[in-house]
Amino acid sequence: MNDPAPLVGLVMGSDSDWPLVSKAHETLDELGIPHEVRVMSAHRTPDLAHDYSATAEERGLRVILAAAGGAAHLAGVLAAGTTLPVIGIPVPGGSLGGLEALLATVQMPSGIPVATVALSSAGPANAAILAAEILALSDPALRERLHARKRRLHDKVVAADAALRARL
Repeated sequence: MNDPAPLVGLVMGSDSDWPLVSKAHETLDELGIPHEVRVMSAHRTPDLAHDYSATAEERGLRVILAAAGGAAHLAGVLAAGTTLPVIGIPVPGGSLGGLEALLATVQMPSGIPVATVALSSAGPANAAILAAEILALSDPALRERLHARKRRLHDKVVAADAALRARL
C-alpha cells in the first residue's frame, strides 16, 4: 500500500535537533497527518532550503514546520520561498539558552511571516497541533480528531482534580 502524500513538511536545521523535534513527528502521527521529515540548513545548504520551499506547494505540502537553534534562520528562509504557512520551532541551546533562536524566529520582516511556538519542550507538539488546526479548516475528520484530543486533555485534568480532592 502506498503511503499518503505528505501534507506537512517537518524540517530541522540539524539532526541533533531530533530529540526535541520528534515530539512534533509523534503528534502528527497521533493525529493521522501524513508528513515528511528533513534536515537542511539555512546557512550550510541554502540551495536545498530554497528548492524545498519553492517546490513545497506543488509537491502537496500544506504547512511547513521548521526547527532551528542558534541564529535560527531556517523558518525565515523557508517562508521566503513559499506562500504556505510556516511555523517556527526555536530550539533551546546556544550561549543564550535558545533566546537567540526564539528572537530570530519571531522577528521576521514585513511580508514574510513565521508563526512561532514556545521555546520549550511543548513547542514542537504545539507546532504540530497548530498545523493540524490549519489543515482541519478543510478536513472535518481531522477537526473531529482535534476535538477528541481536547476532550481527552479536559478529562485528564478533571480526573486529576478529583483524585487530588479525594486525597485531601
